[in-house]
Amino acid sequence: MAHHDPIHLIAPRAGLAQLNERSRDIFRQIVESYLATGEPVGSRNISRLIAMPLSPASVRNVMADLEQLGLIYAPHTSAGRLPTELGLRFFVDALMQVGDLNETERQSIQSQLATVGQAQSVEAALDQALTRLSGLTRAAAVVLTPKSNARLKHIEFVRLEPEKALVILVGEDGQVENRVLTLPPGVPSSAITEAGNFLNARIRGRTLAEARLELETALAEARAELDQLTQKVISAGIASWSGGENEDRQLIVRGHANLLEDLHALEDLERVRLLFDDLETKRGVIDLLGRAETAEGVRIFIGSENKLFSLSGSSTIISPYRDAAGHIVGVLGVIGPTRLNYARVIPTVDYAARIVSRLLGG
Repeated sequence: MAHHDPIHLIAPRAGLAQLNERSRDIFRQIVESYLATGEPVGSRNISRLIAMPLSPASVRNVMADLEQLGLIYAPHTSAGRLPTELGLRFFVDALMQVGDLNETERQSIQSQLATVGQAQSVEAALDQALTRLSGLTRAAAVVLTPKSNARLKHIEFVRLEPEKALVILVGEDGQVENRVLTLPPGVPSSAITEAGNFLNARIRGRTLAEARLELETALAEARAELDQLTQKVISAGIASWSGGENEDRQLIVRGHANLLEDLHALEDLERVRLLFDDLETKRGVIDLLGRAETAEGVRIFIGSENKLFSLSGSSTIISPYRDAAGHIVGVLGVIGPTRLNYARVIPTVDYAARIVSRLLGG
C-alpha cells in the first residue's frame, strides 16, 4: 500500500539488513518509546521492556552498534537515545506492521466522513473530510484539489479600460474569483453585455472544466447568431479560466491547532513555527503533494527526505483520490511531527482517500 519517492528514499545500508533479532527488538523499543513520548529512552528502561533478559550494560553495547549504523543518536551527553530520520525510515519500511483498521475503527471513520457526501459542493465536502481527518490523526490535514471542481453560479464583465475588463466568477458555494481580461480592440459595451448573457445562460451548475467544454461547443453552434467581437470576448473569457497548471489547483489545510499539542520544549515550538511558515508559503507544499498525483497508494516523506520540511522536522503521509472516471484528481493526507503514529495514520489516510473517492463518485 505505501509507496516511497525513489528520489528521496534513503538507501538502506548493508548493516541494517544484518541486524539480529536482539538488535531489532532494542531498536523497535527505542522507536516506539519515541513515538509514544517524544523523549529519549535509556538502556536501563530498555532492558526492562525487551522480551529477552539483558543487562543495561549489554543493551548499551547494542545501542552503540545501532548508533554507529546511523539509526539512533544521543541528543545530549549521558541522555538516552532517539531514532534518526534514517532510523524512522528503516522502522517504517522494515519493522513496522501497518495496523490494518479493524471493523470498529473503519466504521468510526466512515461515520465521521459520512457527512462529506451531503455537502453542497466538492470544496465543502473536502473541507469536512479534512476536519475529520485532522481530528482522527491529531495532525494538520491537507488536500490539493483542482479549483475547477467549483460549480459556477454567475459571471460578470466589468470594463476597466477600453481594452481591459475584470471577469468576476461567482461559485455556487459563494467563492468569488477575479481575472483581468484583455479585450479585442474596438469592442462596444453591447458586445460585453451580450457575451455575459451568453455565458450566464450556459454555465450555471457546471464546473469550470464542464463549462469550458459546453461553451466551446455552444460557441461553434452559435457563430451565425453572434457578431465577431462578441465571439472574441466569449473566447477570451473562456481562455482566461484555463490559467496555468498551478493556478488550477488549490491547497486547503485544516487542523493547525493539533500541531501545537504535546510540545515538550522550546525547540518543539520553533519546529512548529517553521512548519507554519512552510504551510503559509504553500508553493512548496503544493509541489510536494503534486508528486502523489502520479503514483498509486500512500506516500510517506520523513523529515529531510523532503527539503521543504528539513528544518521543521516534519513528516507527510498522503494519498491520491479519484473522480467517477477513476482519474486521480487530487491528493489528501496529513502533515505532522516525525513521531506520527505511522501504523495508525497510514491506513487512516489510505481509507479516507478511498472514502472521499467513493463519495465524489470515484
